[in-house]
Amino acid sequence: MASEDVKNVAPQGTQWHVFAAFGTLKGGRADWLIEKCTELGASSVTPLLTERSPSITENRVDRLHRVILAAVKQCQRLHEMTLNPPMKLCSFLPLVSQSELSFLAAAGATPLIDILSCSSREASGVMIVGPEGDFTEEEVKLMSKSGATPIGLGPHRLRAETATITLLSALMLWSNSQKLELH
Repeated sequence: MASEDVKNVAPQGTQWHVFAAFGTLKGGRADWLIEKCTELGASSVTPLLTERSPSITENRVDRLHRVILAAVKQCQRLHEMTLNPPMKLCSFLPLVSQSELSFLAAAGATPLIDILSCSSREASGVMIVGPEGDFTEEEVKLMSKSGATPIGLGPHRLRAETATITLLSALMLWSNSQKLELH
């Protein structure tokens, strides 16, 4: 097929932007997280640099780009997921303030299901997951003050990649059901 035959199709549904502190994940767990975010339909993933996850190597970022390309092909996505450069929390806070929907995975917070039942669908949203060992109290306060809604993902402490996939799966299902209700 010639390049002029290719059609650019606009994404459907809510575009979820994932901000996750996963720089310290080892043993292929970051690859798995990125692969599953791609398969589930995340619009973008941004490695979040926090006090407990302070860095991610350039080699890791290059590898994650390759993982995205393979996952896009495997799941036949029409749109490539964007892997944004790592971002420090202080640079991230204005994005939270500007977003209509911002959900922050936080231990002990109101369950996600309760929060979603009184939330309205928007064109895009931000989901935030902390590092192994969670965000510091100060980081949670800063994000909440910027407009992120703390949400609980159940009674068990989840690994960063499990929390990310759990939250993204729930938000994708919720936003798709909201779309169906609007028709």
